[in-house]
Amino acid sequence: MLNVPRPSCARYFLFCLLAAFAGATAQAQITGNSTIDHQLSRIDIGVIGSGIFNGNASGTAIAEGQPTTVHYHAGNTLGALVTVRYVIKPLIGFEFNYGYARYTDTFSPFGTITTPPSSSGIQQNAAEYTLGYVAHTRKTYFGLTPFGAIGLGTTEFRPTTAGGQGFYPQARATYYYTAGADAVLSPHFGLRAQLHQAFFKAPDYETNFLTIQQHTSTIEPGVGFYLRF
Repeated sequence: MLNVPRPSCARYFLFCLLAAFAGATAQAQITGNSTIDHQLSRIDIGVIGSGIFNGNASGTAIAEGQPTTVHYHAGNTLGALVTVRYVIKPLIGFEFNYGYARYTDTFSPFGTITTPPSSSGIQQNAAEYTLGYVAHTRKTYFGLTPFGAIGLGTTEFRPTTAGGQGFYPQARATYYYTAGADAVLSPHFGLRAQLHQAFFKAPDYETNFLTIQQHTSTIEPGVGFYLRF
């Protein structure tokens, strides 16, 4: 009778160890992919087209060495707001906002201002960078999911070469609130309508004769869409 060699205990143990490792690796990969997909499902990117309605402000500035009452008025225009959200639960979420608009800031009486003598306003690009907390309702109403957000950050005012020559860019501390609703059209796409209002101190472009030390705000009603991973 032939003697068939049997595998040693060490080889048998090594085979079992490799099999267990392969199984664990496959399970970890599945679990890892599931975790990544779960985290991505919490993220959405919204793009909103907004009307930009700016407030007015008045204060006392030093013009030509004399205290002068200066009236600040910012023109109304159209702009855009891009929002990236990470929603853990309906009542717990976080967001980052980037907003953009171009309009002209007017200061009057501008005749008392000697620099620049020929200008009637300062055209500038306003860019909002804010972080906030966002909460959604647990239920939908007529197919809509209401939400609200609050937060803070900064708004950067950058004079353009076409209408803001001679003035310096400036950033102002900003806080905001947003109220709106989402309409879910598919698991990865929906419509969004909202009202966004940001508050900040009126810019002066590092120029003392424009410094009125007064707060103003911009109201931005808008509609758009969002994408979810």
